[in-house]
Amino acid sequence: MYCDLHVHSHFSDGTWSPEELVAEAERIGLDAVALCDHNTVDGVPRFMAAGQGSSVQTVAGIEFSTDFQGTELHILALFVQPEHYDTINAMMEDWKKKKEQSNIDLVAALNRGGYDISYAEIRERGNGYINRAHIAAELTKKGYTESAQDAFKKLLNPSKGFYQPPEKLLAYDIIRFIKSIGAAAVLAHPFLNLDEAGLRAFLPEAIDCGLDGMEVMYPKYKPEETLLAHKIAEEFGILKSGGSDFHGDNKPDIAMGSGRGTLAVPTEYLLKLRQRAKL
Repeated sequence: MYCDLHVHSHFSDGTWSPEELVAEAERIGLDAVALCDHNTVDGVPRFMAAGQGSSVQTVAGIEFSTDFQGTELHILALFVQPEHYDTINAMMEDWKKKKEQSNIDLVAALNRGGYDISYAEIRERGNGYINRAHIAAELTKKGYTESAQDAFKKLLNPSKGFYQPPEKLLAYDIIRFIKSIGAAAVLAHPFLNLDEAGLRAFLPEAIDCGLDGMEVMYPKYKPEETLLAHKIAEEFGILKSGGSDFHGDNKPDIAMGSGRGTLAVPTEYLLKLRQRAKL
């Protein structure tokens, strides 16, 4: 009995449709799958509709990009109810405008640096949502970088001088918002952004704000990070979660459900998180 509580569709920076995600989850025998597109729930209605009549439980979610003391943290909301979709979209409208301008500025800076890519062409293929993953894919397609990962390392990291991140919502405020709409709040892949000391500094106030859990199982964790994540979750008394962070062709080494071949998120995690949501 396994689930995947973190996948993406083409409504953010994945390449698969919501319907394809549900079909794949059913094909590989998952009990449940959660759609957590970046900063939007636009794909959720189709995802939930695809789950009707399926053997797979579909979980409506979103992955918020937030700021914690200058570090970007991603917070998942799971079990979002339909009556709150419009509220979320309205809240994110200003952020989306800032993100769009950040994208435009990034491509312009790359153009000045001699990288011949077109933002209009990138946007046309992005289904209305563009982030650095789309720009990385374009750089790779044009032969400027070997892969999306290479593009992030060489060009798209803020330290390289091309990318200026848009102002983000504060992590603690987003956790409070998630709880105000009755969803479960989960810290996504903490060790991609924080070391142990940073995570320990973040968690006390996050828990006071209502944080329900964190991802202790994630494909890119080293074995020792997985063990440490379990230990810290138990120490702080928060629930465990996990997911593949599946993006389709944009992360070809990551498979739904199994990640890089060793991921297996127990359905027990889903059931406990579900109890924290006001359904």
